[in-house]
Amino acid sequence: MTNPGTPAPHGAFVAVSGTDTGGAIQDLAGMYAGRSWHSSRIDTDYWYKYVGVGDETMSIRRSQMHGLLRGDVAVEDEVVVQWIDSGRARVDVGRDEVRMEPGVPTLFPIERRFAMEYEDWDQRLVHLSRDLVLDVAAEQFLVDGTLGFDRTTPPSAAAVESWRGSVASAVRALRTDGSSSLAWHEAQRDVARSLFGLYRFQGEVLPDGYGERRNNRLRAAVEFLHEHAAEPLSVSDIARAADLSVRALQESFQRTLDRTPMNYLREIRLRRVRADLLAAEPGTGSVAEIAARWGFTHMGRFSGEYLRRFGEYPRRTLRH
Repeated sequence: MTNPGTPAPHGAFVAVSGTDTGGAIQDLAGMYAGRSWHSSRIDTDYWYKYVGVGDETMSIRRSQMHGLLRGDVAVEDEVVVQWIDSGRARVDVGRDEVRMEPGVPTLFPIERRFAMEYEDWDQRLVHLSRDLVLDVAAEQFLVDGTLGFDRTTPPSAAAVESWRGSVASAVRALRTDGSSSLAWHEAQRDVARSLFGLYRFQGEVLPDGYGERRNNRLRAAVEFLHEHAAEPLSVSDIARAADLSVRALQESFQRTLDRTPMNYLREIRLRRVRADLLAAEPGTGSVAEIAARWGFTHMGRFSGEYLRRFGEYPRRTLRH
């Protein structure tokens, strides 16, 4: 069923609305892999609207409901930032719960299922593809294919202003120039860059001079480690892949990255463990199994390293 009101913007790729709870669950749950969704009235005037513009790389959406909605949500291969202009909302209910405040962007938990509850709300969302975020992250960070942000520190007022400005500019570029334009492409990247101002990306900042020609072989070694982190590797294997002697490889890592190649590999594997722990469905794996998959067999030592690196024990990450 449709609900009278403001028509969907030109170029919308999704636009649904209705006046019954069953329609809301049917229309909305599929967009977020929703499970165990429940919607109810708060008075006799129940309605919902959802509209989105953009493309598969980035979309800007608006969700509204005069009613209540709760359930489990999961988004795959995307980073989602949302904020409410009115109403009440809780995200990651029962875990690392965030009670949303009007106008303050909140990051969806990444690559894991979480519970949410919204009531009588007007919500904005920005969906960014995983590939876009990682590609833009590579401008500032050493990336290894994993996505992680520190969601514990609220964004500053300046970061929120920058974020909202970049989103508004992207909407103008889409409306004025269209989804195939260079302006829209660059606006998407600007939005992704402003994301790193909202929440700290869990990656190492690029060292000075890393992109220079003199570090070509070091970069080859780093890329080799990212691609083959799940395999048993020796320093000789890494040196051979980078066309360096073992000594030259060690010196290059120490000079530029301030660590040995094998320490760098261990850090990659720690981040891969974290990604797998976050992605694991409850009851489908144990910390020991996932850690062993990435070469960690001494659980006491591994748990201590993990705690120092991520600020929590791996069993807590798995419970998320």
